[in-house]
Amino acid sequence: MAASMASQAAARGLRTATSKHVLLDKLKCTWLSPRRWLNLQEYQSKKLMQESGVAVQRFYVADSASEALEAAKRLDAKEIVLKAQILAGGRGKGVFNSGLKGGVHLTKDPAVVGELARKMLGFNLTTKQTPKDGVKVKTVMVAEALDISRETYFAILMDRSCNGPVMVGSPQGGMDIEDVAAKNPELIFKEVIDIFEGVQDDQAVRMAANLGFKGPLQRQAADQIKRLYDLFLKVDATQVEVNPFGETPEGQVVCFDAKINFDDNAEFRQKAVFAMDDMTESDPTEMHAAKWDLKYIGLDGNIACFVNGAGLAMATCDIIDLHGGKPANFLDLGGGVKERQVYEAFKLLTADPKVEAILVNIFGGIVNCAIIANGITKACRELELKVPLVVRLEGTNVHEAKRILTESGLPITAADDLDDAAKKAVAAIKK
Repeated sequence: MAASMASQAAARGLRTATSKHVLLDKLKCTWLSPRRWLNLQEYQSKKLMQESGVAVQRFYVADSASEALEAAKRLDAKEIVLKAQILAGGRGKGVFNSGLKGGVHLTKDPAVVGELARKMLGFNLTTKQTPKDGVKVKTVMVAEALDISRETYFAILMDRSCNGPVMVGSPQGGMDIEDVAAKNPELIFKEVIDIFEGVQDDQAVRMAANLGFKGPLQRQAADQIKRLYDLFLKVDATQVEVNPFGETPEGQVVCFDAKINFDDNAEFRQKAVFAMDDMTESDPTEMHAAKWDLKYIGLDGNIACFVNGAGLAMATCDIIDLHGGKPANFLDLGGGVKERQVYEAFKLLTADPKVEAILVNIFGGIVNCAIIANGITKACRELELKVPLVVRLEGTNVHEAKRILTESGLPITAADDLDDAAKKAVAAIKK
């Protein structure tokens, strides 16, 4: 139970922020603060691909039933696919609170598109990846439905071991690439890209051949591969994954579905891309935390955790669970923390009505424990803390930190180690 809870927090917390990077330029040292990963809707990713000459299905975006109907008529396609736009997987098997089943529908009748859109827009769609109450659908994508005669997989990603971008492909697409790699590793093909030369013609053709494209389709696929690499560079991506990268019975090579990950440190020169970030589906508490460079994930328990470092935060969640308590959150302060961040962290924790105790667990390496202590005393006084507070501090300037806490006169329970801190926090809520 404890491990699964920690894993949940880590998986979500580490997806929303990257570690701090230190850039050394002679004697200069600059901190680059991370931000939450950029989230784009499906139609936004397709638009970026379209702008780079990548072949995608024709599509329109609508935010009303009448617009969806008009879009379907304008497409003048044999078959139309209507997709609810939310930042969650499993849309096809989702359920709306309007009673409509499925966030993805196929039809040949434009009038049906309008009727379906009316049951999607403004209603919540619940899938296996959304909160229990689902996510409100504000936009739908109306696209031309194309038959796929064959599916392949293609991606470009940054590979640390190769010190740069790598193309990865497989003739088996439309499924999890991890499953293909595990069962048929011989069907995974890789091409290392020279960052100075880019994708060479022979590399693109070789990859297209390995993906099983033949005749004129091979040259067409190679061209799409080069265009995808142009997109990769143009938007400062860390990954462009197309699955399926397929061919149609009419002899077209099309990128049917794509996922793009971006380098958050390139935001300063990708303002147009980052301006598309859809934050409406994000948890407001997590968004407020991100403003102060705090990594916060809400959980279901009643003991708030205030920790520096993702690993230590997971260990803290686990040991609270081990002693019969339940963590209320995963909160990682990070490295270069300031007093104001400590104060804002306490505001977040105390705003949660479920919280009955707070456990502070700091191991000061980069972090100065005295800064933490000053932030804690300020927060306790100004926020008039009403719940028990257990503090365990170790590391840089810890003696000064303990002096600050002791002389504050505040009802703070000191702990000798993490195990002791967890026991005291659990005991505090049982009184």
